[in-house]
Amino acid sequence: MKKTALAVCIGFALTTSLPSFADDAPPPSSDDTEPAAKLKEVVVTAVPLGQSADQLVTPVSVLSGTVLDDARSGTIGQTVAGVPGVQTTAFGAGAGRPVIRGLDGPRVSVLADGLGSADVSNVSQDHAVAVEPFLADQIEILKGPSTLLYGSGAIGGIVNLVDGRIPQSLPANGLSGRAQIGYDSVSNGHTEMARVDMGSGDFALHVDAMNRRDGNYDIPGQTLENSWVHTKGGAVGGSVIGDWGYLGLSISRYLDQYGNPAAPGDPESGALPVHISMGQTRYDLKGALNAPFAGIDKVDFSVGHSDYQHVEYEGEDAGTTFTNRTSEGRVQFTHAPLAGWTGAFGVQAFHRDFAALGEESFVPPTTTKGIGLFVTEQREFGPLKVELGARTDRQSSTPDDGAKRDFSPLSLSAGFGWRLDDHWHLSLNLDRAQRAPAEEELFSNGPHAASATFEIGDPQLRKETANQVELGLHYHSDLLEAKVAVYRNRYNDFIYLADTGEIEDAFPVRQWSQQNATFRGGEAEATFHLAKNASGHYDLRVWGDTVRATLAGGGNLPRIPAARVGSELNWHNDDWRASVGATRYFKQDKIAEFETDTAGFTLVNARAAWSFFNDDRSSWEAFVNADNLTNQTARLSTSLIKDQVPLPGRNFSVGIRGLF
Repeated sequence: MKKTALAVCIGFALTTSLPSFADDAPPPSSDDTEPAAKLKEVVVTAVPLGQSADQLVTPVSVLSGTVLDDARSGTIGQTVAGVPGVQTTAFGAGAGRPVIRGLDGPRVSVLADGLGSADVSNVSQDHAVAVEPFLADQIEILKGPSTLLYGSGAIGGIVNLVDGRIPQSLPANGLSGRAQIGYDSVSNGHTEMARVDMGSGDFALHVDAMNRRDGNYDIPGQTLENSWVHTKGGAVGGSVIGDWGYLGLSISRYLDQYGNPAAPGDPESGALPVHISMGQTRYDLKGALNAPFAGIDKVDFSVGHSDYQHVEYEGEDAGTTFTNRTSEGRVQFTHAPLAGWTGAFGVQAFHRDFAALGEESFVPPTTTKGIGLFVTEQREFGPLKVELGARTDRQSSTPDDGAKRDFSPLSLSAGFGWRLDDHWHLSLNLDRAQRAPAEEELFSNGPHAASATFEIGDPQLRKETANQVELGLHYHSDLLEAKVAVYRNRYNDFIYLADTGEIEDAFPVRQWSQQNATFRGGEAEATFHLAKNASGHYDLRVWGDTVRATLAGGGNLPRIPAARVGSELNWHNDDWRASVGATRYFKQDKIAEFETDTAGFTLVNARAAWSFFNDDRSSWEAFVNADNLTNQTARLSTSLIKDQVPLPGRNFSVGIRGLF
């Protein structure tokens, strides 16, 4: 741990000793002449008022453009895992959910264009998230409590995938699109995707489709059995667009099958391999009205309905079947300036019917309903910007043949941003957020074969309360962009899944428990613009993050991310871009009872892309990526199956992508 602390402190000290600090935007895109300026223009759709990342006091990161292209992976968790403060769970290549500042599961909300992903990925790590990173226009990450806008399921933050399936504007020249094909050596896999947007008059049409087929992936010294993934997805959407606003509808289908590498089967004992088949059909209606009446500048509304099914197979026999029928609606009113304040208020409601059926139905069928009212306001007082917000919810969970539980979470937030001068920016965020327990935390009781656990819930769990303070310092100039943030989050009645050391039905027993807890950590990042000359542009990015989570009665919380430091050198000119970097994951030995240590490792990655055809209408490039170049055995401390299933070994991927 001494080495870990020393390395992270050196990384933070290096960053904070520099004469500049960056905005909360991600590292600059390596093929833009003025990357910082362009990133600031990216609108964060997950917050009101159409603001860019650099205008917000709330800590926000946005992946878009070539930064997103280089980060895209088979899971949403792995795609965003390079952002400081964000890591991923890992259940082989098939499932990976974001972990934000040590928090995951029902505390991190994954959204599709502002509405929940409507899957059951928060129930267990073996459940995939029903969103596709390869179809995203941009991905927005809000760190820290985001319950204010999205309810108690966002007490740890949100990841919003913006896919444009409901067009909000007409495409330039009436037609635009994107396409990509690629091959991965580590799994002998391939991915294809295409998207087309068409517009004429006041109508716009969107169509997208993707296919990914990966075999068992290689790890150092062998191939990991039952680690294959087969994914298909697509959508059709259309909108009527005018000066008054827009109104659109989309229908999407997502199909995913993947093996459980922790349960590859054993012919000698008769154990059969376990795999998962998941499908979701989703219907979304979305629109906006511009200045519908006096005092209101804009009304945004969205409604979504999803039918979801997830079946866990042992060999050819269906075991547990999860179903989830979800309806969600949201209306947001942006009001005209009032006494110098600008802001928005609204209402959000949902209805969810969840069931786990079969021999191992460890969670009873449960109906959960909720409604929330929220308001957010902001005002500038010279160099000081103030952001205030509040939200109140009513939520109930009713299991079959069980007692109904009612909860009333209340969340408050205050953010302050000081523009000390043209370069320095200081921010302070204060949050009090509450979360109602999820269905699996309350009512689970039985074996779950896919995750190899026997889970026991507690129907008497209370709502949990987070009290967070975060201090950030940022700087940007022509030569340097950097940022540092430290935070402390004290939870009252924190809910966590604890190993008991007992065995039931051949599975380790894990009990949903509740106790006060404290999370504290920090993040730092700096991008040096080293040179800009005839040979190209050179940038160096260095970063680090760490989080520590302890229980009030003593002891550590399970599956907390390891500290990391990383660096990356980027270069680009008119036709080429390339990068090489390394990330060091330190040993995680601050572990919970019955949990095992996770060894440290270093991942070395490289990227190169050649733009071989560009004109006013299209842009095409060929790319080659290399991941885990030194073929390290890498295990994530956040993974439930890390001791059996490491990350993929050395991988080379090649492909062609284009915009038109």
